[in-house]
Amino acid sequence: MANKLTRRLLRHVSTTVRSLQHQPPPPAGIPALSILPLSAVVRTLAITTISSSPRLLDTALRGLDKLLQRERNADPFRGLLRRTLYAQFCAGETSEEVGRTVAQLKQLGYAGVILGYAREAETVADTGDYSKDTERAAREIREWAAGTLKTVDIAGDGDMVALKLTGAGRAVVEHLLRSSSDDNAPPPPELAQALAEICERARERNVRLLVDAEHDAVQKAIDGWVLRLQRQYNRGHRPTGQPRALVYGTYQAYRKSTPEVLAKHLAAAHGEGFVLGVKLVRGAYLSSDPRHLFWETKQGTDEAYDTIAEALITGEYSKFRNVLPAQLPELGNNAPRVDLVLATHNRQSVRKARALRNQQAHAGRPLIEMAYAQLQGMADDLSCELVKESKAARISGPGQEIPKPYKYLVWGSVNECTRYLIRRAQENRDAASRTEDSRHAMLEELKRRIRAALNRG
Repeated sequence: MANKLTRRLLRHVSTTVRSLQHQPPPPAGIPALSILPLSAVVRTLAITTISSSPRLLDTALRGLDKLLQRERNADPFRGLLRRTLYAQFCAGETSEEVGRTVAQLKQLGYAGVILGYAREAETVADTGDYSKDTERAAREIREWAAGTLKTVDIAGDGDMVALKLTGAGRAVVEHLLRSSSDDNAPPPPELAQALAEICERARERNVRLLVDAEHDAVQKAIDGWVLRLQRQYNRGHRPTGQPRALVYGTYQAYRKSTPEVLAKHLAAAHGEGFVLGVKLVRGAYLSSDPRHLFWETKQGTDEAYDTIAEALITGEYSKFRNVLPAQLPELGNNAPRVDLVLATHNRQSVRKARALRNQQAHAGRPLIEMAYAQLQGMADDLSCELVKESKAARISGPGQEIPKPYKYLVWGSVNECTRYLIRRAQENRDAASRTEDSRHAMLEELKRRIRAALNRG
């Protein structure tokens, strides 16, 4: 019944966003990609040429995996990896290198970064009977917490830090698996203490925490742990006196259950008076999680993503009442406060969101706290458009949204980051292969620069 009602909910998008299909183009003038150095344009063109071809992508991933398994032979290729994959997607190996990378991005016009630590201890599949090895479990949690705390310390004022909870060790993974049927089960005491320390440090430094979505086998338990943190920490106040979200959960639009889950969390935020932090993504586990959990087509996922984004941006939560009429009360003027990170490489989704936000700004309506996020080294054509639009909006004055573009990037050693990138590409091959638009945009930008150089000559 819920699925049927959810489908009816999603069909509503066709009428509510029809008028938003023709988002005005970016302001005229200098091309958006012109802010990138030539080395980044050439590197992105080369990498997207590989990633947009499934055959080349598979060959590249297998080659990198074999290279990293042969540690003694990795050093001769370290320089090559550093100048290519590492330079494209990663922030640096030390806090000083990361600081320089972040400063360069902000100088280009980005509002901030989402910073992740590349070292990850475990995957959901890599489990065994580790719960009895308390010394090892405590050590892995401490190592994960130390890396996360260092990442929070490296991040700057207003930046964000990504947390992957399964990275806290095999015992934590097992605990998540055991808690998968109960979203009220607490985390292990050692992890709860570590999370409290991380949250306190982030609050002191004005850094927000984005908890990653993971495999279906552990996601329900992760949702429960995130809500516990939000209840405690998403009640703080900025200097302006406005409430804020310190901790964000990640919601995957390709899951049929996401509207229902999000409705429950909105109801909890409304009833208990905390800010719901939402990072909205399409999803990354299509090839590994049970297929029946997801919308049958990409169009279904796109409609779900845009409908959820519209509901959160406008505060029109009646859409979710079709799914959970008993659990989502009439919200009225006491609607739950939502802070949103719209994480997508889909240009149409960004344009629809921008059109909604511009309509609100033009009408003088309040805007929710919101950021746009893309991966470092990917969708730079979209990210640079947002940077350009942000600069133009600051000059033109009120009446339109000033978008806040963020770049997600990881830091760590070359080997750690390369392993991280391989895992992410393997988990999300479909997204990795959908880079044809970026490849075309970089090719056109390179041609433009060549023509400009020839004309000057």
